[in-house]
Amino acid sequence: MDVDDLAKRVMAGERRALSRAITLVESARADHRADAVALIEALKGADRQALRIGLSGTPGVGKSTFIEAFGMFLIERGLRVAVLAVDPSSARSGGSILGDKTRMEQLSRRPEAFIRPSPAQSQLGGVARRTREAVAIVEAAGFDVVLIETVGVGQSETMVAEMADLFLLLLAPAGGDELQGVKRGIMEMADIILVNKADGDLKSTATRTCADYSGALRLLRKRPYDPEGFPKAMTVSAVTHDGLENAWEAMETLADWRRESGHWDKRRAEQARHWFMEDLRAGLLGRLRSDPEVRALVERLGDGVAAGRMSPTAAADEVLAALRA
Repeated sequence: MDVDDLAKRVMAGERRALSRAITLVESARADHRADAVALIEALKGADRQALRIGLSGTPGVGKSTFIEAFGMFLIERGLRVAVLAVDPSSARSGGSILGDKTRMEQLSRRPEAFIRPSPAQSQLGGVARRTREAVAIVEAAGFDVVLIETVGVGQSETMVAEMADLFLLLLAPAGGDELQGVKRGIMEMADIILVNKADGDLKSTATRTCADYSGALRLLRKRPYDPEGFPKAMTVSAVTHDGLENAWEAMETLADWRRESGHWDKRRAEQARHWFMEDLRAGLLGRLRSDPEVRALVERLGDGVAAGRMSPTAAADEVLAALRA
């Protein structure tokens, strides 16, 4: 593969090259991985930054419907939008449906938009392992806004906050015990909580739900890097488009504040360090699987743990000692 040529075509905005580049970084083949690393390094020369927006929420809240409405809203304002959607993978077969394009029919037909669904595979945290590299690719291709949609479990999807500039939490009204529906951990990560489906019969319920979350946010410790009024809760409707403009204004306000205060660059540096450590952990685990001697040791010690002859802690220490030797 001519990596330099692929990088030039990605930076020129060629859609086929963009798709091919993301397929390359998602590949598990060793030879593809070497090319993927070279590609990411080559794309750093583009020196482009997009606004990265992570979006999480419980299943059925209408994330795909919201993304389509919000994406069309941004396109009408002259922006190019990339959507990186992560679908849950089957624990048995490992397969994913990857049906996000069918749920975003209007947005997927627009030349200013690019939608890429990816399987979560065994990655925890609501994102695919290579989503971060896909973000770098669409940034280099010149997209203005990158929307990162998580799988939608609702409580453990904090990993997206480590690759986004803004983290949105999308919630639905009339969901029973509202404040128990999403745990504190993910609420503390959220920059803006959007209560969707604020239309028709649910409008008044959505307003009450928004007030509940506004009260809950006031009880959390204020973050020193945010302006007054953030994090905040707002109502939106993906159907009627009510609230989309206000939500976008809030996102721009927060993003501008973070740029001017220096938090933007500091946070991106912290995220780069985080993903360095994540790749290092993944590489070490890969060595456990690929090295025949280490793999045999792991199998032998695993059998001992299963038979009750030794504790998991002692077995892990023995493997680590073998790696240090």
